[in-house]
Amino acid sequence: MNQRLSVLGEHLASARKYYYPQDTQKIFAVRIGVSKATYSKMEKGDLSVGLDKYYAAAQLLGLEAGFEQLFTMQRSLLDD
Repeated sequence: MNQRLSVLGEHLASARKYYYPQDTQKIFAVRIGVSKATYSKMEKGDLSVGLDKYYAAAQLLGLEAGFEQLFTMQRSLLDD
């Protein structure tokens, strides 16, 4: 599981650098309303940080649709 969480953090870091290339971790942290230390944990995929903070980052990056798909079940044609 740790590997998947670190991938989450890597994706967050990549998205920050793509959409806000001038932002340091500290500046981006201010944008989403967290401390630099908390944001640093997020880029490591640390789930001790509340999911609301990850969602705030996803919203700012315009990626919340993917976030909202986390627990979406795929239904088949045979389901009622």
